[in-house]
Amino acid sequence: MTTSVLTVLRPGLVDYRDAWDEQKRLHEAVADGDRPDTVLLLEHPSVFTAGKRTEPADHPWDGTPVVDVDRGGKITWHGPGQLVGYPILKLPDPVDVVAYVRRVEQMLIDVCAEFGVATGRVEGRSGAWVRATDGGPDRKIAQIGIRVARGVTLHGFALNCDCDLANFDRFVPCGIRDAGVTSLSAELGRPVTVAEVLPVVERHLTTLF
Repeated sequence: MTTSVLTVLRPGLVDYRDAWDEQKRLHEAVADGDRPDTVLLLEHPSVFTAGKRTEPADHPWDGTPVVDVDRGGKITWHGPGQLVGYPILKLPDPVDVVAYVRRVEQMLIDVCAEFGVATGRVEGRSGAWVRATDGGPDRKIAQIGIRVARGVTLHGFALNCDCDLANFDRFVPCGIRDAGVTSLSAELGRPVTVAEVLPVVERHLTTLF
């Protein structure tokens, strides 16, 4: 999808490092004013990525390699069945990173609501959460990790659709030890694929502005 103010690219399954290189290329073009704001919506083969605040104890127990990246936040997993979004957007002046994160959260909350999954925010923790109602822990359904350079965003969000949640048992997701992880499929008791979620996310991207 392309409009006068936003281009949305859907490249499918993309190696994480290749997508990172493409983000950096797009970021330079957007920051230079050579192309409009752009959002990549894709999936990755299984990969662990660690933000700048990751602790050694958060890493996978089995020694699986981790890609260190320059975003905020800690460690997370990306893989098939998870929709990953990389908005490359010029933020308005003065740049307010917290306000941008809140807009990303709201977009994810609205997308989940459209599928009938009630989510919200947790104080002091980014992302979209299914709040505990049965005495168990809150469950994270979408992660956020961003960077802003030259007033333009990098990295972004990941929404668990029908991914294998066992991957999150191999490390400390986002460095948080007292919460769980869930997906749209797990909450609804039916498969909810990336292909089903992708157009809904695309329709809600205007919230990011």
